[in-house]
Amino acid sequence: MKQGRGSEREQPVANRAGEPSKTAAPSAKAEVIPEEQLTARPLSGKFSWLFSRTVRHANALRKHVQKILDHQRDILPPQAVENVSIAIASLKNAVAANAPRATIEDRMEKLEQAATDQKKGLRPYPNAAWRENIEVLLVALTVAMGIRTFFLQPFKIPTGSMQPTLFGVTSANLLAEPDAKIPSGLSSVKEWFEGVSYIHKVAKNDGTLEGIDQPFRILIFNIWQTFTLGGQTYTIWFPPDYGGKTLEQHAGIRVGQRFQKGEDIIKLRVKAGDHLFVDRLSYNFRAPSRGEIIVFETKGIPEENRARFGIPADQFYIKRLVGMSDERIQIGDDRHLLINGQRLDSSTPHFEKVYSFDPKDPPRESHYSGHVNEKVHLKYEPYAIGPLAPLFPDEKAWIDIRPHFYMVMGDNTMNSLDSRSWGDFPSDAVIGKSFFVYWPITERFGWGYHR
Repeated sequence: MKQGRGSEREQPVANRAGEPSKTAAPSAKAEVIPEEQLTARPLSGKFSWLFSRTVRHANALRKHVQKILDHQRDILPPQAVENVSIAIASLKNAVAANAPRATIEDRMEKLEQAATDQKKGLRPYPNAAWRENIEVLLVALTVAMGIRTFFLQPFKIPTGSMQPTLFGVTSANLLAEPDAKIPSGLSSVKEWFEGVSYIHKVAKNDGTLEGIDQPFRILIFNIWQTFTLGGQTYTIWFPPDYGGKTLEQHAGIRVGQRFQKGEDIIKLRVKAGDHLFVDRLSYNFRAPSRGEIIVFETKGIPEENRARFGIPADQFYIKRLVGMSDERIQIGDDRHLLINGQRLDSSTPHFEKVYSFDPKDPPRESHYSGHVNEKVHLKYEPYAIGPLAPLFPDEKAWIDIRPHFYMVMGDNTMNSLDSRSWGDFPSDAVIGKSFFVYWPITERFGWGYHR
């Protein structure tokens, strides 16, 4: 019995995304794969793309042409849309039917011919490669910005207020260590992964240090930095992040200083501060807990206190959350916090390391020494230039935290500008919590740092 024009052996013409076209002419229908070509199938099943490079190339070509067709559909003549749609459907049917390689390659060639036909095909894009690369870049940037805004935000620690839990930028002036050597070979690679950088510059002639430029940056990367000595310009390539200080402060040099030919100008070892990801998602579902290391916007600090202590409004600080909303907080002379009269100690979650110090040892910088009030501060640093804890002169002083406000303190209690100076701040200034140290590769890498 003869099959009619509407028999099931006829394949419908496809238009956008392979959907059947209601207006296609009978003569322009998609080519049907002969039955005899489907008897010897090299692969079977819907996972043939996993084993066949030809199938993968065919799918990539079809999706690419379909994408361009969708972009140009409103400016192409109907005949061009129809010709390309038929070729797309024909290739799609061949892949779906698991046709032999030769058949699929033939359909791919016909699709290319239909797409590139000057009169009845797609319109060529000028600088197509550039368009594709820019499109991929924009998509990648959009995804990255979305992740940064809603999930994980990179953050670097410039100062040492959280040491020894998390480290800021530290340096050593090797001019004070005559025997110090700058490593080379594998040793230098190992130290680079540990975040250690070296800067060594020797005077090429006698002269005076005339000026030091700020590092030239692209996005978050330092590309170069220059300084001038005796009319000679010196370039430091990829200078490290100096944290809250400058090259002059780290290296102990100053403009106007005189050097002789062959003398070391700079011989400096800089260790990068910890770089970590901030979890911006968790606090959308729960409130922060006491003892967690949080990151917050400095604009939340009262303006008069920011002005008093020179705190910019556009920065992020990282500290340990110690005081919650509606609590009364004190700092005992024994270097322990009291919350509503209850003393925190090493058994308190997240404070195991903070209060692990020996009470017989004096508080020290960059060591776990609890939390000091101003009385204890002056006991061990009687000639301190300024107060460390002006809001907590002794253990009898207290602060009542306002509703929906927090108080934070640094683990480096002898060198931390925190709520002991500027008080509480609104809870909505918190952006997230410390999550994962991704650089440098040290004992604090990953979740290895002490929480």
